[in-house]
Amino acid sequence: MFDTKNTSVKPLVWQVGALCRAIADALAARFNPVTVRGELSGFSRAASGHCYFTLKDASGQLRCAMFKRAATGLDFAPRDGELVEVSGKLSVYEPRGDLQLIVETMSRAGLGSLFEQFLQLKAKLEAEGLFEASRKRPLPVMPRAIGLVTSLGAAALHDVVTALQRRVPHIPVVLAPASVQGAQAPAELMHALSNLYLLTQSEQGLEADFPYKMARGVAAPPPLDVILLVRGGGALEDLWAFNDEALARVIAQSPVPLVCGVGHETDFTIADFVADLRAPTPTAAAELVAQPREAWLGALDGVQRRLQDALYRHLDRQSQQLDTTAARLGRPSNRLAGQRLRLSGCAQSLQSATRHSLLWRSQQLQRMAEQLPLALQRGLQARTQRLERATLRLGLLDPHLVLERGYAWLSDDAGHAITRKAQTHAGQAITATLMDGAVELTVTDQRP
Repeated sequence: MFDTKNTSVKPLVWQVGALCRAIADALAARFNPVTVRGELSGFSRAASGHCYFTLKDASGQLRCAMFKRAATGLDFAPRDGELVEVSGKLSVYEPRGDLQLIVETMSRAGLGSLFEQFLQLKAKLEAEGLFEASRKRPLPVMPRAIGLVTSLGAAALHDVVTALQRRVPHIPVVLAPASVQGAQAPAELMHALSNLYLLTQSEQGLEADFPYKMARGVAAPPPLDVILLVRGGGALEDLWAFNDEALARVIAQSPVPLVCGVGHETDFTIADFVADLRAPTPTAAAELVAQPREAWLGALDGVQRRLQDALYRHLDRQSQQLDTTAARLGRPSNRLAGQRLRLSGCAQSLQSATRHSLLWRSQQLQRMAEQLPLALQRGLQARTQRLERATLRLGLLDPHLVLERGYAWLSDDAGHAITRKAQTHAGQAITATLMDGAVELTVTDQRP
């Protein structure tokens, strides 16, 4: 037996690497192969295709690595919070002396307690309508001020502030710091949001215990038009504060659009679903609410050019109108001279027209004088012919012509013409006028 009292025997001194290899050999001989059930946490896939994650339960956790060769055989996409069963070999990662499990296979074994809670709360709030698209509000194109809720020590704060400083350095930002991890985080996040809500309607309203205010360029920021709730990436339990039901309801009460940028692109929290817009990263959240200043300056330059062009065109038109008016108005003496010239022209035109009219009238009178004798002769001949025709017609109507044919004209004592039997009676004396004289007759009888 080894005598511990014998000081002449020196203890074995290990090299670090050799000790790690010895421990790895002992673990391999004692446990491998091994199958472990636990909940996924911090799952990530490197560019090389290797997967790294932590397997944990209520009493412990174990670092795991799954190389690309084994990861290509996965038939599902592992997510934080899922309960899985993995098979592999225990080893020691010698550069750091870490115990790790080299995973060969992985299969689902359940959802995991945290993930189950996440799904239950998600279903509850979704049934209440907190995730409805109709609740989502569009982001302001140009916010007057931006509210920011995150941790003072978080890398997300630096990323967001850097992005905003680069894109919109003229817009003030008000920071309400709060813990983003741990049991106290939900309460601090709700308090920070409530403080920012007071700044959405009025420039006044900062509480006395408001922990920190950052407003670039102004002493008192204008009312907030949008709020950013951000945090960097992490495992499901690291982001668990953003799966708090009370926090979700406070987010739903935001009076202005709220953008949630928690974790990486593959991370989802209840806050993401309740917010008006989810950003894949904190930097993306800042970029969503801050259009680059260069774009706005370019738009302003375009508007300035259009206004300048319109002003120049208006001035040109007005100048042309002024020139036209000045040309029409001119000097009074010039206008008077023009009127005199016009009057002289009118007088000349009048004289010429008068001479022309008199000449035309004289010529017309001369023609009429020449035509008058001939017209009188023709008129006289026409009237003579008419008189002869009338005399002829009148001669045809002479009663003596009728008497020459053997007729007589009968008249009574009064000289009235007798043309009917009824105008006579027996014994009546009548006068019969013949062509060459008259005879007295007495009516002796009447016959039909």
